[in-house]
Amino acid sequence: MEQLGATLLPVRYFHVVFTMPSELNRLCLVNQKVMYDLLFRSASQTILTLCADVKRLDVYTGLVAVLHTWGQTLTEHPHLHTMVPAGGWSEVNGYWKSSGKKFLLPVKVVSRVFRGKLLSGLKALYANNELKFEGDIKSLQSKKSFQRLIDTLYQKDWVVYCKAPFKNANAIVKYLGNYSHRVAISNERLLSVDESSVTFRYKDYKQKGMRKTMTLEGGEFIRRFLLHILPKGFCKIRYYGLLSVRHRSGKLKQCMKVMGIAERKSRFEGMNWQQVMKLITGKDVTRCPCCKEGAMISAGHITPERSPPR
Repeated sequence: MEQLGATLLPVRYFHVVFTMPSELNRLCLVNQKVMYDLLFRSASQTILTLCADVKRLDVYTGLVAVLHTWGQTLTEHPHLHTMVPAGGWSEVNGYWKSSGKKFLLPVKVVSRVFRGKLLSGLKALYANNELKFEGDIKSLQSKKSFQRLIDTLYQKDWVVYCKAPFKNANAIVKYLGNYSHRVAISNERLLSVDESSVTFRYKDYKQKGMRKTMTLEGGEFIRRFLLHILPKGFCKIRYYGLLSVRHRSGKLKQCMKVMGIAERKSRFEGMNWQQVMKLITGKDVTRCPCCKEGAMISAGHITPERSPPR
């Protein structure tokens, strides 16, 4: 977050949410990596393509995308929270071109382009045999069944939700800091736990965010929670366009120069993890926890051994 905060431009940021239609929830669950990659790719291409359209903003912009896979009751609800700057770099004129304060792109247009890109990608995954079909979705192996699903999704109006814009770069960093590494449910929402059930609080967005409680049998609660464990090594926060790593030393610096903004550096730059820990917590992890004076020195690594069979 510190590194991101040092690279963000001091402009307003729109908060756009891309949601996978519920008909694809089970397909996502069985094919997490390829489907979530497709969601990231479709959403980012939608924003970058529309902003670059000469009939619209005609700029090169960027975005930060964060994946969430759950709803308030821990059911499958894959969606992306994206943060998009209100404008972009105009290559033709060589300056930063701002969008309207309350309007980035027509939401209906964004929804249709997103639908087209995601379904086109989904058909490509099917054609290349990159999808697995198990359990409830095994019937989708059939070309007719799969095409029927595609036709149904094309006829459906997809919803892309554009929230009120962030006031500044600090607000976006705070948002990402609070939500980027959260799990499906926080401890604050858990009301009671006993030998057979779990009771928790949730918001019912179908009734204007009314707060309600739900009690689930212990096994069902664990099942729902485990639905949201991502594949090992999967990257749930991604950067695109101007905000991608490859552009931070080029186009992004060019934008800052035109805006008259001095290049900023993270306060953690050049530090190792021990130094970062001391700066954040005030605790020196290199000091002996017993005498508080001696230095902790790494003597080597213990190679893990395979546990004996039970």
